[in-house]
Amino acid sequence: MSTFEYETELQVRFRDLDAMGHVNNAVYATYLEQARVDYYADVLGVGLDDIDTVLVNLQIDYRHEITLDDETVTIAMGVRDIGESSVTVAYEVRVGERVAATAETTQVYVDPEAGGSRPLPGEWVERMESLREN
Repeated sequence: MSTFEYETELQVRFRDLDAMGHVNNAVYATYLEQARVDYYADVLGVGLDDIDTVLVNLQIDYRHEITLDDETVTIAMGVRDIGESSVTVAYEVRVGERVAATAETTQVYVDPEAGGSRPLPGEWVERMESLREN
């Protein structure tokens, strides 16, 4: 397991399972999304639904299944790159000490009226960099 600067825990729900009894591959993206919601609230002090970001890249590598018996998963995440208008985040989806998946996303901060990207707020960059340094 790698070291990440932020973690959140999520409950495995019955509705997350597929016909084979393990968490469906698409649900992992939902777990990552919920981790971003928690990160933005806890670290940046904003709701993900209150800001204008779009997901432009999502990569997930699956390693081990997750079942309802696992009960909870930990999503560990860390900002790996901060661009002028983008943030790249790495993740581990963990069940206990086992890494069930690794992932990476890139989000871009956009101006919905102009239809393009815009610079990340300086306060966000400072908070993300501060957490990365600790």
